[in-house]
Amino acid sequence: MALGARLAQCGACHGEDGNSRMEKTPSLAGQPKFFVVNQLILMREGVRKVAVMMPFVKDLTDSDIEALAEHYARLTPELTGARPDPALAARGAELANRLRCASCHGPSLGGHQQMPRIAGQRIDYMFEALKAYRDNTRSGADTLMSAAVYGLSDAQLNALAHYAASR
Repeated sequence: MALGARLAQCGACHGEDGNSRMEKTPSLAGQPKFFVVNQLILMREGVRKVAVMMPFVKDLTDSDIEALAEHYARLTPELTGARPDPALAARGAELANRLRCASCHGPSLGGHQQMPRIAGQRIDYMFEALKAYRDNTRSGADTLMSAAVYGLSDAQLNALAHYAASR
């Protein structure tokens, strides 16, 4: 399948410009290339199980994955979905500082290499992803993330999601 056709498939959920307008679906615009490559390979190989993604990743070649990752890395991220609540974002900032989120995701939370850009990510997606890490229900997940959010309440995860979206 040609790159344009693949991008049209991806765009149906992740946004034509890589900025998701679909509830609980991550934006891919501005993600580090290596992060996207890594995630697509993990999904294609069944290490990271995301049922809705299987029909789209099962036949991707390594070249397809490289091209998709390069495309999304070049796009400009925009905040879509709910706007961050300033009070929650401030609480999230304090918690993110305590948890040292910037040590992996970078000071701007823009990600690098295999670390995703979480700055400006959808709040609903971030909350669900953090909850899955905490509850150990995200297959193929980074155990460091699970450890970082272990024991946090839903309210704390929500504050972190608002903080990330506000960046």
